[in-house]
Amino acid sequence: MKKGDKIIIVGGNAAGPAAAAKAKRVNPDAEIILFEAGNFISTGTCEIPYVLSHEIKNTEDIIFFNPEEFYRQKGVKVFINHFVEEINTKEKFVKVQDLKDGTFANYYYDKLILTTGSTAKKDILVKEAANSFTLKNISDLLQLKEYITSFNVKNISIIGSGYIGLETAEALVNIGCSVSLIEKSALPFPSAEPEIQVLIKELLVKNDIISYSSAEIKPIVNQDKITAININGRLVETELVINATGISPNVYLAVKANLKLGITGALKVDTRLRTSDYNIYAAGDLIEVTDFITGRPAFLPFASFAYEYGHIAGENAVGGNVSASPVINNAGMRLFDKYYASVGLTSYEAERNNILSESVTDIQAGYASVMPGAVKVFGKIVFEKISNRLLGASFFGGREVEGFVNVVSTLIKLRQPARMLAEINYVYTPPLSSLKNLLSSLGKKIKSVKQ
Repeated sequence: MKKGDKIIIVGGNAAGPAAAAKAKRVNPDAEIILFEAGNFISTGTCEIPYVLSHEIKNTEDIIFFNPEEFYRQKGVKVFINHFVEEINTKEKFVKVQDLKDGTFANYYYDKLILTTGSTAKKDILVKEAANSFTLKNISDLLQLKEYITSFNVKNISIIGSGYIGLETAEALVNIGCSVSLIEKSALPFPSAEPEIQVLIKELLVKNDIISYSSAEIKPIVNQDKITAININGRLVETELVINATGISPNVYLAVKANLKLGITGALKVDTRLRTSDYNIYAAGDLIEVTDFITGRPAFLPFASFAYEYGHIAGENAVGGNVSASPVINNAGMRLFDKYYASVGLTSYEAERNNILSESVTDIQAGYASVMPGAVKVFGKIVFEKISNRLLGASFFGGREVEGFVNVVSTLIKLRQPARMLAEINYVYTPPLSSLKNLLSSLGKKIKSVKQ
C-alpha cells in the first residue's frame, strides 16, 4: 500500500469506525473517508433498550463520536446522510448521494471496506402504518420515544421474543406500559434451550407481560394505524407495534456489485476479510464468520465481533496481513431480575450440525444460600457423546452466569473435554460463590455419564 492511497468505508456504526481508526493508525498518510447514510456514527446499539427505559438517562450517552470529533481525534473524514448507491468495481469508485440536497458524486478508492451492518426484519409489513416501529438504531429509538410521548401510549405489542423483543418488553414495562409479546414459536425465546424457554415464560408472567405463542398474526389497520392484531382468531387491541423478529445482513450494495454471498446469505470473506473482489474488504453484521466449534460459516451479528473484525479489515486494507480467527458464539442478556448467558452450541444447534450430543442440567445457588439475596441458577452443558468434546452451555440466574459462560468459552477454545469442568478449583467465599459450584456439579454429572 502506497503512502497516499485512499480508503473508503461504507457504514458508520461499530465495524466502520473501528476499521477507519485502525487503518489511520497503521498508515497515517492514507486518506480515509467514511460514509454513513444515517444521522449518527459510532453508536451503542445493545444499549438502546436501556435508553428507552431511562436506565441510561440520555440518548447522547450512547453516541460516542460525531463527525467533527471523529475527524479531530482519528483523522478520518466522515460524511453522514450520504448514501452509497453503487460500487463501480472496474473503475474503483463509489456513487454517493447527499441525502440532504439529493446531489450525486463519485469518490475513487484504492481499497474499499464495506461495513453496512444489518437491517431489522418486519413481520407485519404495513408500510403505511404510523404506529409500526423497529428498534435497530438511534433513529428508530428517537422516533419510538417521540411517538410514545406524543400520544401517551400505554398499550404496546411486540412481535418476536428474541433478544430485542425481550429486552424491549422489559424496558417498556419499566416505564409503565402494558406489553403483549407475540411469538410464532411454541415458547418465547426460541433460540434458547427448551428448559430456559420455560423459565423465561414464567418470568414474563411474573412481570405482567401477556405472552402469545404459536401465533398466526394479522394486523387490523384503521386509517394509517394498526389498532388491533388478529392472533389465531383473537383480536388484541394495541396502540403501537414493535417488530422484533430479528435482523438480516445488509448486503444490498454488495449484491449490486456482484460480490459473492455465502451459504448463510451474508457476505463471504476470506480469513483476511477480503471479499470476492480483491480491492474490497468487509466486516460487521453483513459478513459470515467461521464458527470455532463446527468449522462452518455462521451469521453472528454481535457488536463484539463487528468491533474486532473492523480492526482487522482496517489494518489489512492499508497493507496488513492479519487473520480473523474463528469465533465462539457467546451472548447474554438481562431480563428483569434474572440474567441469561449462552456460549457455543445449544442442543438443537448440535443436532442441526449432525453432532451426536449429550447434555446435563443442574440447579445450584449462585452463592452461599444462607447469604441474603442468594438465588438459584439453572445450568446446562452440551457435549459430544463419543469424544466428550465440550460444545456449549446455557445459564439462567444471577450475575454469576457471565463468569460461567466465560469459563466454558475458554475451555472450548482450549479444546478441553467437558469433564474438565469437574477438575477445576473454583473460588469459594459465601458472599460471592457457592461451596458447591454449579460448573463443578455439572462436570461431575458429565463424568458419570456412560459413554
